[in-house]
Amino acid sequence: MDRIADILIKQGLTIATAESCTGGLLSSRLTDVSRSSAFVHLNFVTYANEAKNKILGVSLETLEKHGAVSEECAREMAEGLHKVTGADICVSTTGIAG
Repeated sequence: MDRIADILIKQGLTIATAESCTGGLLSSRLTDVSRSSAFVHLNFVTYANEAKNKILGVSLETLEKHGAVSEECAREMAEGLHKVTGADICVSTTGIAG
């Protein structure tokens, strides 16, 4: 993460995360870096479909048609995250946790 931090700080970029199955792990790793306040913008854990829909704007149609564990859902999570945060880099995770 130090290497990522160096790149983000050097280029003046911010990052935001929207996590599902990782439950905040990515956010935790990013904020473990001592200089994280210079690049971490905002992070969400949207484990429930309702949170994906209400916070990130993932469409109910996408969730019903493709499911929460799909490329379509991950894309809409990242796009919604960008709309909410305006961060330069928006990362989303979704998958099966157990």
